[in-house]
Amino acid sequence: MKEMTKLHSLDSIENFIKQHQFSFLYISRPGCTVCHAVLPQLRILLEQFPNIKLGYINADDVEEVAGRFSVFTVPVLLLFIDGTEFLREARFVHFEQLEERLKRVYQLYQDE
Repeated sequence: MKEMTKLHSLDSIENFIKQHQFSFLYISRPGCTVCHAVLPQLRILLEQFPNIKLGYINADDVEEVAGRFSVFTVPVLLLFIDGTEFLREARFVHFEQLEERLKRVYQLYQDE
């Protein structure tokens, strides 16, 4: 399973995005059953993409995350490439579609 970094503040989130070319943020809440089901699947999927770094954010601990990233529901999956949001999935994630989108974007940037 993909390693993930727990991010506990807006500053740590911003630094995480700046430090990695591919930053994938996973925003959830402890009481969200969908979140608990999605996270293990996401970690398995991201194993295919070694350069994508996964950051985990508990929206109850970092309440400002909702305003900063326009989060209205959880879970939210955000992919940043070179600091720019490139992909967003929320609530119900279609993993086959997500995998295809990630493969295309990842390949595009790896070929540069």
